[in-house]
Amino acid sequence: MRRNQENDLGVLARLRGWAVVLKRDGVTLWFAARHPDVPWYAKALGVLTVAYALSPIDLIPDVIPLLGLVDDLILLPVLIWITLKMIPARVLTHCRRLAEEWIKDKKGKLISWTGGAVILLIWLVILMAVWRTWIGPWLSA
Repeated sequence: MRRNQENDLGVLARLRGWAVVLKRDGVTLWFAARHPDVPWYAKALGVLTVAYALSPIDLIPDVIPLLGLVDDLILLPVLIWITLKMIPARVLTHCRRLAEEWIKDKKGKLISWTGGAVILLIWLVILMAVWRTWIGPWLSA
């Protein structure tokens, strides 16, 4: 019994550490998007990733069983990882340092209402496409 509790605590500690790194790397992308030595495509993907990460609205709502967690557990870390690979190493080191300092100073939950608006706009476009492709023609038939 005691061994299982120790294993559970170890897993929780690793998950917390992973969450801290993920948060730091998300803020790192925010700083990298403003750095002149970062390629435009890395900036564009970084801005989209940060907007999505900080958005209070998910592309796949969490209320959908299992599928709703895919974006938080898989999509977001993969997007962050891909974007970080596009940033030059010295710039990445500098931006990570800035991110760590910024997180230490702010100590609050990061939320972007602009990111939420972008995700809401994506949902509206998807709904309009579904309406025009399937529902509209079906209703007029």
